[in-house]
Parts: sequence; C-alpha cells; structure tokens
Amino acid sequence: MPFYHTLGKIPPKRHTQFRKEDGSLYAEQLFGTSGFDGMYSNSYHEQRPTQVKEIKKQYNVAPKIAKKNNIQSYRFKGFQVAPEKDYLDSRKAVLTNSDCTIILAAPQESQEKYFYKNTDADELIFVHKGSGKLRTHLGNLDFKYGDYLVIPRGMIYKMQFDTEDNRLFIVESRRPIYTPKRYRNWFGQLLEHSPFCERDIRKPYELETNNENGEFLMKIKKADEIIEMVYASHPFDVVGYDGYNYPYAFSIHDFEPITGRIHQPPPVHQTFETDAFVVCSFVPRLYDYHPKSIPAPYNHSNIDSDEVLYYVDGDFMSRNDVDAGHISLHPAGIPHGPHPGSVERSIGKVKTDELAVMVDTFKPLMVTEEALKIADETYYQSWLDENHK
Repeated sequence: MPFYHTLGKIPPKRHTQFRKEDGSLYAEQLFGTSGFDGMYSNSYHEQRPTQVKEIKKQYNVAPKIAKKNNIQSYRFKGFQVAPEKDYLDSRKAVLTNSDCTIILAAPQESQEKYFYKNTDADELIFVHKGSGKLRTHLGNLDFKYGDYLVIPRGMIYKMQFDTEDNRLFIVESRRPIYTPKRYRNWFGQLLEHSPFCERDIRKPYELETNNENGEFLMKIKKADEIIEMVYASHPFDVVGYDGYNYPYAFSIHDFEPITGRIHQPPPVHQTFETDAFVVCSFVPRLYDYHPKSIPAPYNHSNIDSDEVLYYVDGDFMSRNDVDAGHISLHPAGIPHGPHPGSVERSIGKVKTDELAVMVDTFKPLMVTEEALKIADETYYQSWLDENHK
C-alpha cells in the first residue's frame, strides 16, 4: 500500500494499554506481511480474534489442469461462464501457475451466510459488471464498474452486490501486489510522471464494529483448500487501526494514459506489479502523432512471459472478432501481433476508446478444464492470410 491510513479509535502508542469505558482491554492484533518485514497494520478489537469454536468441512478447490505445457494461443469467451448464486462457487479458475491464478466469476448473491479469508494470496478483483460494497474487518469500500479492488491476503471480507448481474475478473497473487516501483520515489510517494496518484486511491471509509457472541462461519482458503471454521465472536469487531496493510480501490477510469509520437510499449500502461507478474490498464487515449506513425502494435515475441488480455469495452483496434468479456492468451515462446488488416486499418486513426486489463506472467500459465469449456480452439489460426488458409 502506498501510504499510511488510520480509521477509528487507536491509542497514542502501539502495544500499550487501550481500555474500554468499562475498564477492560481492547485486543490488539498485528496484521502483517512477509513476516515482520512487510507492510502491516495494528488493529484493536472488541474481543480476542482467536476464538475458534469448531472446525467443520475441508475440501479441495485447486484448479483442474487440462494443459500443463501450453504454447497454443487461445481466445476464451468469458461471458459464457454461467452465473451462480454463491460467491465462492461462482469463481472459475481459467489460467494458473505457481505464482498466480486468473479467475472469472459471475456471482448473483451477496455473501450473507459466511465470511471469507484467502490466506494463500492477495486478490486483485476487477469489476466488469455490477456495483456494491466490499465489507472487510478493516473497513468498507464501495465499488462499481471499472474498479480494481486490492485485497491483501488474510483479509476477512464479504462481497455485497446491489443486483444479480455481476461479472468479475480476479487475479490471485501468491506474491504481494504493489504499485509499480518506477512510479514511486524512495519514500514510496507516487511521482509526477506516474499515470495515477494517491488522490485516485480510495481507502476504507467506515468500520463495522460489532461486539457480538455466537457462531460465525468463516471459509478460509489455505493451500488450495477451503477450511470452514466457526468463530465465537463477530469477525468485524475492530474499533480502530492504523498502518499500511488494508484493502483499497482504484478505478481504471482514473488511469491517465502515457502517449508518444510513436507506439509506446506495454509497460507505460502498467498499474500494479509483483515480482512474478505485472498488470496493465489499456484505456481510451490519443494515438501516436508522428506523421508516419502506425498506431497498431508491432509484432513481438513472447520469449519470457505469457500475455493475458481481458477485453472490457470499446473497439479493440489490433484484434478481429473480440467482444467484451473475451480473454486472449498469447503464451511465451512464440510471436504474436495485430490481426491481418489491423495495421493498415489503424493508420490515420486519431484515438481509441478501448478498455482492457492485461496480465503478463513470468512463468508459463497452465490452461484449466474450466478454460477449455469457453475456449475458441481455432484462435491460433486467426493470423493466417487468406492465401494461407
């Protein structure tokens, strides 16, 4: 997280007595990452957050791999993933490696019966359709179309939706998710040439402070399994916290594109990074303004990374026959580029209204069984000229 945040009531000094009106102590919790070497927050609870009453079911949710070693380019039709009522049941892993898993979800109902905690990974949730509220133990955030929600691992949360029509593009990251380091100074502040700044980042604005006893079901993801645990007190009982480790939101519509006289490479669109993959935002922007510029991207070889592009909205100039919700996978080891006719078609164009999210991974992605259910198996032939078909 790029900057310090505090919400609710906290004592003047950490790790000191902080008492309620009745004289009893609030329970302090350090919510940290990377041992004691990463970002953290200190939170203060009405009750001890350690009271487990029962451990119930435990079941596997690991992605089922269909193609482990893949070099075929694919197009996946994301909106063909059928809506499901339950939030966790709706999450379908389509691509995965040891660093991240890319998931499509179309949940219809809010989480009412359970809390969720992912201890395996940070979650980056892109909201393609729908609106609502992300409710967490460190505060709530409203979300809508175009929002990225960054949820650190270990965060207890519920997704509350306004309607049944929701589409989410989710990246689970086993590495911490940060803003790009080349856009930060040595203090962590976003620099002047960054395509977004701290004003664009939305922090939790309200706490749900419950002091309630009972049975509270929490579904915890660990090592690709869901473990159901029943807690004796309400998980949302924080009266205050401060630190750097908390959920936040950033809208793709607040990303300010970097343009130039000639075609700019994908890193200018970078929005988030880990040491295992990057996430880029392609937004409406002016095209290149050299008198002989070619707005369409040049052919390039994916030697060291798999490229995943999730199409959100607008006209995708370099692609033929792609719609909102489609995903293209261009794997490492082979070149890819604009479809036939795209280069000539792009010359003279002034701007694009495309909206897309790109994930470039440094390890190869495996294709899941869920992905093949929505796959265009002939997509890899879409670069053939007519006389080669």
